[in-house]
Amino acid sequence: MTADRGDGAAEGNMTVWKTRSDLASAGRTATGLLLVSADADSVAAAGGDAERTGAYAAALEAAGVGAVDRVVVALSGDGELAGAQWARAAAGVARAAASVGPRGRLRLHHALESLGATTLVITPTGAMDLLARLHLEFLLDPLDLGLRHIILTGEIASRRTMPHLAAEFEAEVTEVYCSPFTAVPLGWRSSEPAPLTLFDPGSVGLASLEKDESLVPPYAPGLAEVVVADPATGATLRTGQVVRVAAGDAVPAPEHTVGDHVLVRGVWLSLNRIERALGKIDGVSGWELGVSRQGTLDAVTLTVTFNRESLVGNPMWKSRIRQSLRALTPITIDVEISPQASEAAPRGVVNDARGHHLGRDRTAIAR
Repeated sequence: MTADRGDGAAEGNMTVWKTRSDLASAGRTATGLLLVSADADSVAAAGGDAERTGAYAAALEAAGVGAVDRVVVALSGDGELAGAQWARAAAGVARAAASVGPRGRLRLHHALESLGATTLVITPTGAMDLLARLHLEFLLDPLDLGLRHIILTGEIASRRTMPHLAAEFEAEVTEVYCSPFTAVPLGWRSSEPAPLTLFDPGSVGLASLEKDESLVPPYAPGLAEVVVADPATGATLRTGQVVRVAAGDAVPAPEHTVGDHVLVRGVWLSLNRIERALGKIDGVSGWELGVSRQGTLDAVTLTVTFNRESLVGNPMWKSRIRQSLRALTPITIDVEISPQASEAAPRGVVNDARGHHLGRDRTAIAR
């Protein structure tokens, strides 16, 4: 057992521990192909081309994809280049592959039909949204698409998403866990609530929420944070993803997030950057970020409290807040203004109705 020194290193092995917030500065010194988050708050070296392609190929093969399949990847190519990396690897495993991006569902449906796709790589909410629209808007039978494999990645899926999709599309559904920094596949599972099968057991670990200390299997039941190694520096990276560990050696799939970033629609949203942006707007005394998944997709609403009544109904101030948020993230965030002004409103409150985000303070959650 090693004790945290409080300076990012642990006595004994001197391992450097970092969170996503520590990775923005790497952009000035890192070399080679760099993977940059949508808000440029995280910069990571991509690593070797052959290694990356091999990891994606292994994930595709684990999902049952083979030489007769035609793969369509409906993931973002923004920053981490995940869509392009999946498609490039799929071109070597399957008969054909294309990255079409997270386009509208009608255009995605058209792409699937035009390319004769048998495999779809997509986020869990993207797949559920496609299914809902096939039924409710397009009045189409999901079976007519002829999908044999659906690979889910990039988000924390709602419960029973995998069996629901498998039944509706009559397809094999696989969830692939990828590094939240490089999007490289690290493990997979084919059913809920099965644990992850890791491609390289040494590449993924679990750590205490309370201090910078790796957990050693067999694990004790409780909450733990997923950690991965930074191949460029050797540092231990806290992913911000939390698992509920059962007794034993298995690593479960993440169910929660923790820290100063919230995972929304497959994108990590920085709470610190929201806080700094709102701090520059005169009159803002507090804010609450609400996240929900009432339908098939995540929705985000920022409720702002002003310290003066004169600002509550001022459209210019509300517009300033909207513009500040657009500069931070590609995610659409609705803005609401609290009807009551307050000098002492709480700052930086997150209300996650999905039950995903446990809080910003890891140590408080551990207690």
